[in-house]
Amino acid sequence: MANEATLIYELSPPIPFTVADGTGIEKGASLKLTDPMTAAASAAANDQIAGIAATEKIASDGKTKIGVFREGIFKVTLSGSCTAGDPAITDVAANHFKTAALTNLSGSVIAGIFLETGTTGETVLMELKPTAQLGSQ
Repeated sequence: MANEATLIYELSPPIPFTVADGTGIEKGASLKLTDPMTAAASAAANDQIAGIAATEKIASDGKTKIGVFREGIFKVTLSGSCTAGDPAITDVAANHFKTAALTNLSGSVIAGIFLETGTTGETVLMELKPTAQLGSQ
């Protein structure tokens, strides 16, 4: 896999999420949230965000937990353009983030905010803080 997020500043320690034993996840992969408190690789626009994988998870290694960052400053790859301060959401391209208008957007899909301006394919700083745009700052 490519374009995994790179941790720049750890703002809180990773927390354990359940993961399927047969799943392989790269360190730095964007993760979607499923029930109950389970993480899976994100591969769709507007996925409900669990966070970013803190460690690699090897498929069928017998482990069913993975450390997930819910807060931090990461270098991420863009799909589309963004301006510093825009909300960040997942995109259909794995490990890519994009911006979206807050109109008709559920807070549960907001991964955080972009700290830099950029265009498609560039890497920019993003503050990971799910639902950060809904007044929880």
